[in-house]
Amino acid sequence: MPNFREHGLRHSLVNEVHARPFESLNAPVRVSHLAWLTGEDAATADREQLADLCRRFDVSPPTQEVNHYSVELGPVRCRWERHTEFTSYTFFCQGAPPESFQAPASDQVPADWLAACPGELLVACHLLLQPAGDSEGGSTEPHQFLVEDSVAGSLMAGGNAEAWTDFRLHEDGFGRILVRDRGLRARQAGRLVQRLLEIETYRLLALLALPLARDAGPEISDIAGRLMTITDGMTRLERLAEQRSMVEQLTTLAARLERLASTNTYRFSAAAAYYALTEKRIAELREARIEGLQTIGEFMERRMAPAMRSCEAIAARQDRLADRIARATSMLRTRVDIAMEEQNRNLLQSMDRRAKLQLRLQETVEGLSVAAISYYLVGLVGYAAKGASAAGLAVPVDLVVGLSIPAVVLLVWGAVRRVRKRLGRSAGDARP
Repeated sequence: MPNFREHGLRHSLVNEVHARPFESLNAPVRVSHLAWLTGEDAATADREQLADLCRRFDVSPPTQEVNHYSVELGPVRCRWERHTEFTSYTFFCQGAPPESFQAPASDQVPADWLAACPGELLVACHLLLQPAGDSEGGSTEPHQFLVEDSVAGSLMAGGNAEAWTDFRLHEDGFGRILVRDRGLRARQAGRLVQRLLEIETYRLLALLALPLARDAGPEISDIAGRLMTITDGMTRLERLAEQRSMVEQLTTLAARLERLASTNTYRFSAAAAYYALTEKRIAELREARIEGLQTIGEFMERRMAPAMRSCEAIAARQDRLADRIARATSMLRTRVDIAMEEQNRNLLQSMDRRAKLQLRLQETVEGLSVAAISYYLVGLVGYAAKGASAAGLAVPVDLVVGLSIPAVVLLVWGAVRRVRKRLGRSAGDARP
């Protein structure tokens, strides 16, 4: 091969399509499948738990980077998968028990280890893969171990298998699935078993959103009712204080809705994704009807689809309500801005009137100031004339005082006018 400069992710991308391969299964096989909700931050704890199980059976644990691991643990084969928010273990035991669903594969795993698994158990299911007409397993009939009123089953994989389940928890806390092999190849049997277990897992993960939807419905209705009350009262608002108070109410409603959305938006999105996976896995079963039984696809459509539509409806109501609150807040803020602009305009007009009054008062004061300054200056001229007369100079005091009045007034008026113009130029230069 030429010495190409490879992309750093080339090999991992090529191997991605080969991740989580199907098991090769030959009937009879007992299968126990368990899934714990562990969250996105529990990867280390999950791997430590798997490593502990491997050490108990003297098997080397996987590396810390893997998210899938399949290993033989003595009498049982373990398949471990780490997903975004859950971790699953599937245990396989070859051979059928004397009675159906007795001595399940999970009995081969230490009970104290199972009890110590991190997270909350969500999925627990036993699956029994029997050969058609198996005498060792007693050719178990579905009604012997399933609740007859809710049994769903069908022919699958082009008629090469039959499968039944009742989607219920039995006295041991596990669900039950019976699969009868009518000509499955080993890899084909592994694919069918994995799809059935994934349907059980993904349907429960999807239904996690239903309680949130039920709880969110009344609160969304309450928020919608309060929003309607606020929008009805918007046209009757006149004072700016009332409008500001209503903006605060809308902000409170928006905060309530945002808090609600932060709680359930992720769950609703995850539910939609899990439901899509469930529908895809059901389609891959290629079901054909067994007379008198509802198929698994029909059961899901009748029971699960309404629950998912309820979650979708709540999510849509939540989004529409957020848009309505945003529009109402925008309109009310526009009204507040217009009211504030009108208030500012009135304030500017009032300031303009006061400025004009101040100007007139200033002009009046300037006139009085000219008279007062002129009076004192004329008095000084009179004192000067009297002093000169007393010194023996022939100065007509009254005439000097009388002639000085016009000159003093003109000088004072000119000086005041000059000062005012200079101040006016300075104010004009200071404007931006």
